[in-house]
Order: sequence, then structure tokens, then C-alpha cells
Amino acid sequence: MTSQSGTEYAETDQFRDALIRQSDVSGLEIRDCWFESRLKIVDAFGKDVYLGGDFGRVVVNDVDVTAYVEAELDRAEPNRVLAREAQTADEIRAAWDAIEATWAATVERARGLPEKMLHERVDDEWSFVETLRHLLYASDKWFGNPVLEEESPYHPLGYGPMDAPAEVGLTLDVVASLEEVLEPRLARMATIRRYVDALTAEDLDRLCARTPVGNDPDADYEVRRCLKVVLAEEAEHHRYAVRDLAVLSAG
Repeated sequence: MTSQSGTEYAETDQFRDALIRQSDVSGLEIRDCWFESRLKIVDAFGKDVYLGGDFGRVVVNDVDVTAYVEAELDRAEPNRVLAREAQTADEIRAAWDAIEATWAATVERARGLPEKMLHERVDDEWSFVETLRHLLYASDKWFGNPVLEEESPYHPLGYGPMDAPAEVGLTLDVVASLEEVLEPRLARMATIRRYVDALTAEDLDRLCARTPVGNDPDADYEVRRCLKVVLAEEAEHHRYAVRDLAVLSAG
């Protein structure tokens, strides 16, 4: 398969334990991949290196920068801390309060920008509108389906993986305006608001009868786990959205 920049490899393990030596890897992009042991780049030379993902430990030129990076991310997006540490019903309510307020302010900021700008991608990451569509899908997947057990939990404007099951019914190719996406997005946020307002310790410990689509069907998914995924998604993607809006606003 070929991408804009070259050959694209997908769903392959042919690079596991591979050694790339004395080669020109300019423009190399590794996206949505995983490594169960370690990934090592050594004795390499270049001008621009970007890493983004969920890494247990990051060492740059023999300096462990893991704690520094996490602290900077928490400083940029304080809701990450609330989402990560929330365990009780009160803590989850407090995290959702903060997420609602933060997103409300960011959406108002976005409304002041040209609509076209909200569909632009920065460095091929999701646009602002695509980010909101993804959060709609994430809350449908991790809340509407397993927690509420809705008959039709997925809104078609949700933006999930390209290989999402057909029964989910996503319309990934549809171009929707900010306000069109906000209608189901805010409606879903309202259902979460009502649920967390009445949340109890017993609710949090309840095992969900449904499995979030695409996840391990043999794993246990308690309400607490599902809500924490929603909180984490909201916090992380808010950080991305603010980052990219700053770039777009600066021209």
C-alpha cells in the first residue's frame, strides 16, 4: 500500500525485532503501532524528531525524561490529572465538571474562528471538528453502549477507526459543520452529566454486560473503568485541540 510520502505498511509484524542499519529513514512515520518490549533508536543523526503516544519510559541520550514529560503534559492540561486519579464518585463528578467547563470555553473560542479553519489538519492530525466527532464516538463506545446499554448507542457522525464494524453505522466520509457535530456531542455530554450527578460507589463497581466494540471480549469492564476512559479521552483530546488551534490561529 502506498501513502502520500511512500509505501505504507499496515497490520503487519514483519518489523518486529528488525534492525535498520545505515539507512536513510527521512520522513519515516510510525503511527498507531505498539511494542511490548522496547523500541531503541541509537547512533542516529537528524534535525527533527517527534514522539507522541503512551510510553512507560522514555530515555533520550541516556537521560530519562519520563517524569519531566508527564509533568509538562499535566501542566498543559490539568484535567489529565483529574481523569487519571479519579476513583470515587465525587472525584469522577469533579473531573467531569472540569472537563465540561474547559471544553465549553474552547468551543466558544473555536466559534470565533472561520469554519474552514476548524476543518484544517495540523501536521496531518485530526481537525477540530474531527476531534469532536471522535469524542462523540468515544463516549458512545465507552458510555452509551456498555454503561447505559442503549439500543442504538452510536451516532453516525462519530469518528472512529476506519475499520469500525459496519453495525456501528459511522459515516466517516461525511463532512459536517461545527454546529452539526455539536448537536449530538452536547446531547451525549448531557447524558453523561445526568449519570455522574447520581453516581454512587455501587454504580462504579457494577460490571457492564456489554463489551466496548473492538476491545477484548473476555475482559471485565466495570463502570468505573469505562468512565475513566471517557475522562481520559476528553482530557487528552482537549490538549490536542488547543495545541492545534494555537497553530491555526497563528497562521
